[in-house]
Amino acid sequence: MAEIVQDGDKVLRKIAQPVPAKDIGSSRLNRIIAEMKEALAKEEHGVAIAAPQIGISMRIFVVSKKVFGESQVRVEEHMEMPQDDLVFINPDFVRKSKRTHKTSEGCLSVRGIFGTTVRHDKTSIRASDEKGGRFVWNGSGLMAQIFQHEMDHLEGILFTDHATELTGDANA
Repeated sequence: MAEIVQDGDKVLRKIAQPVPAKDIGSSRLNRIIAEMKEALAKEEHGVAIAAPQIGISMRIFVVSKKVFGESQVRVEEHMEMPQDDLVFINPDFVRKSKRTHKTSEGCLSVRGIFGTTVRHDKTSIRASDEKGGRFVWNGSGLMAQIFQHEMDHLEGILFTDHATELTGDANA
């Protein structure tokens, strides 16, 4: 099973590589996604994970289905409530709101450290699912924050690079 790599591992600072279209749906990619889901499921407070966090430099992130039980996550009227973790392959921002806000943030790859970040209130992501289907997901609140945090991972950025008021103990 995959372990979550920690700050200092070089893969967290690389720009993740796009997943070739021909690889979507392959047994290798499905195995990577399963490892990501398994690593995320072990984390009581984890809401999402990017492939670099398990040591794989690929443009994939997974959002845990448990976030859809959170009161601050809403699903648009025309969309069904997800019953499984959401997989985003080769995600790109479609748009980000001009309005931003300060929010508290932490990271599975920077254990024990928390800080204040500035995030856009709303974002929209275009990506492929595990079968290669393209979709757009609009997020606000926690979902918008998750999108921005995970996209940072795909660009080799950790939240501590731009967070203020850092607290905690990295050895915790």
